[in-house]
Amino acid sequence: MSTSSFLVAVRRGCSRTQTLRRPDAALRASCRTVQLCLQSTQAVPAARLPYRVKVSAGKRYAWCACGHSKKQPFCDGAHKTKAPSIAPLRFTPDSDKALMLCACKQTKNAPYCDGSHFKVILRDIVKSVKGVFK
Repeated sequence: MSTSSFLVAVRRGCSRTQTLRRPDAALRASCRTVQLCLQSTQAVPAARLPYRVKVSAGKRYAWCACGHSKKQPFCDGAHKTKAPSIAPLRFTPDSDKALMLCACKQTKNAPYCDGSHFKVILRDIVKSVKGVFK
């Protein structure tokens, strides 16, 4: 593990890290090393854009706050092993309606989207551009 990847893991609060190879969106032909935390203390973006879901009045929902759920935007219990310090947000809508639920996990108005995904998208673009010129 390189010094820079170790520092990234320490900043994220990871005690153990795993190195994986994943194709880069900007450069599909090349591959880069990505550090993933085995147990994270911060939410990871599940998607870049919000989910539009129809909810029923009086039904209780659990919104995934950690980003590890396979049933996005709702919780499937993945936080118990991958992010034990991040609990899902439970909510009950008062009427039947369609909602935009946050997928980037950066919203200040959880579980509803507040446009924070634009910052996540911009950050990813800047990171990709910097990676091209290294």
